[in-house]
Amino acid sequence: MIEIVRTNSDNGAFKSLVALLNEDLAERDGTAHPLAQFNAISKLKHVVLVLKNGKPIGCGAIARYTENTMELKRMYVSPEARGQRIGEKILSELEKWAHTLGKDTCVLFMGVRQPEAYKLYERNGYLSIPKYGKLKDIPESLCFAKNLKS
Repeated sequence: MIEIVRTNSDNGAFKSLVALLNEDLAERDGTAHPLAQFNAISKLKHVVLVLKNGKPIGCGAIARYTENTMELKRMYVSPEARGQRIGEKILSELEKWAHTLGKDTCVLFMGVRQPEAYKLYERNGYLSIPKYGKLKDIPESLCFAKNLKS
């Protein structure tokens, strides 16, 4: 049975999944990758966990970026659960939450060595946008946005 839980970054299961995410990213990109500076998870108020038969298998979060925009953060699905559309469940729940909070856009950034993530976002209506904020100077980053009203 799949269960979706809303929580925050104090949740131990979320912290464990993020540790696995960081290991995965370090393997893909190297430990000194410039995007690693954005991996902090403290004080995230809007975290989604996916549990399968009570076991945490995926997570994601949103954080306020601007008055009308939330930024997607820390999306991860454990290897044994990939290919089951778990990422789409997380993404959908985060978008619903952002909309409930009165936001009309979600933005995100990712590294260029994450083809699975790229496909997930593209399949779910995210469009490539110019690099924003501190990402402008990081060539290995990609940025995307989705209008939640359309």
